[in-house]
Amino acid sequence: MLNYLPRYFTSKAIFLYIGVLVLVNIVYFSNALSIYWWISGIIEVVGFFYFSNLLTRKWSTLSEKKFSKKLFQTSLLIRVFWVIFSYLFYLAMTGQPYEFHPGDVLTYQKLATDLASRGFSAYESVFHGMAIGDRGYATYLGTLYMILGNGLIIPRLIKALLGSFGVMLIYKFTVRNFGEGVGRMAAVFCMLMPNLIYYTASHLKEAEMVFLIIAFIERADFMIKTKNFSFINITVPLVIVISLFFLRTALGLMALLSLFTALMFSTNKILGMGKRTILIVWVLVAIAFLAGGKISTDVEQIWSQRGSNQENSLQMRTTRVGGNKFAKYAGGLVFAPMIFVIPFPTIVDIPKQENQELLNGGNYVKNIMAFFVIMAFYWVLKTKKWRDHLLIGSFTLGYLGIIAFSAFAQSERFHQPVLPFELIMAAYGLSMITNKQKKYFTWWMVLIFVAIVGWSWFKLAGRGMA
Repeated sequence: MLNYLPRYFTSKAIFLYIGVLVLVNIVYFSNALSIYWWISGIIEVVGFFYFSNLLTRKWSTLSEKKFSKKLFQTSLLIRVFWVIFSYLFYLAMTGQPYEFHPGDVLTYQKLATDLASRGFSAYESVFHGMAIGDRGYATYLGTLYMILGNGLIIPRLIKALLGSFGVMLIYKFTVRNFGEGVGRMAAVFCMLMPNLIYYTASHLKEAEMVFLIIAFIERADFMIKTKNFSFINITVPLVIVISLFFLRTALGLMALLSLFTALMFSTNKILGMGKRTILIVWVLVAIAFLAGGKISTDVEQIWSQRGSNQENSLQMRTTRVGGNKFAKYAGGLVFAPMIFVIPFPTIVDIPKQENQELLNGGNYVKNIMAFFVIMAFYWVLKTKKWRDHLLIGSFTLGYLGIIAFSAFAQSERFHQPVLPFELIMAAYGLSMITNKQKKYFTWWMVLIFVAIVGWSWFKLAGRGMA
């Protein structure tokens, strides 16, 4: 089994990215990317693949204690650097320390500062009419402002800290389920993944949401597998899953369903009948608690709008000013087969898409790593071990299924909660690769090349720019 990411894969991935970037920008020269996004994309792609190869090999011989220390310190250093650099970069580029076109960011910021200045006695007035799933992050941010003042840097440094702790939890979870070698690879991938780093410098809720879903999956897995069966071990994951409903209703729902699936269908080797029964009762109690309040109303609303949300969103994207006339032809049946792979990188200049262009390299990394994710699910099914990994498997597939048929299938931001678990599966899939199967990676490169070129044409032609 492999315990590192070989240069065979990383060199091909880097050369393909540079090749497709140059080709597309020559073909569509009048819509070529800004030099800023060339630099950011190259740093993201080369940084991820070069250092994944280097560190998975170099750190494989370290003791568990030394590996954990290096993992946390390096992860924190990367994220703190990005927090400081991006603050200055955004200030220079936009005149304010937020990402480009910060619509949701400014909404959260206004709600948080209002709550901090008016206090919790005015809570319902501040959040009047808002769904539960839209209140959690602004409430958290407003509470921080009450305690620490309204500065932006400290909340972002806290995000960097949470991201680094999340990487450590990924390591613990993966070792428990797939072994030490896979655990170290998954942790390094999460440490270096550009999309996970990016949101530490944003006032969006993704960094906190990703940390909480990682913490939930890790603690729920520990609850299921530990012999130390205690009230605390049961309560912690249930408290975390309830908190997820205050950040994104669909995320909390899928987390709870994945836990219930694991409890119902995991093998007896993992979970005995007595413990299984007790845990199922506790989960049913949690469901009853959630069903009795406003959260259940939000869940019902999501369910009632499940068929129209994507259709309405695609129609809006087709008809709005600057929209893509081809968007109406997309949909769940198009997105679902590609859900492990998308979104594809934006490597041409599109008005008001600077954030996507900045993160083009990160999306490309996801496109490449999807090959190993698919291989992982193939191996889990082939070896008939799917019941041993129901928690991560049901959450990953379930959440991606929701996204595929939602209004946000192509939105990188909405893929964030499942990204760490895709990287875990990528590490497992990589560990099982044999020399015979390496040839399929070359075909995957061809597929990704065609997809990125096609996506670039789609984005331009649909706006009459090609």
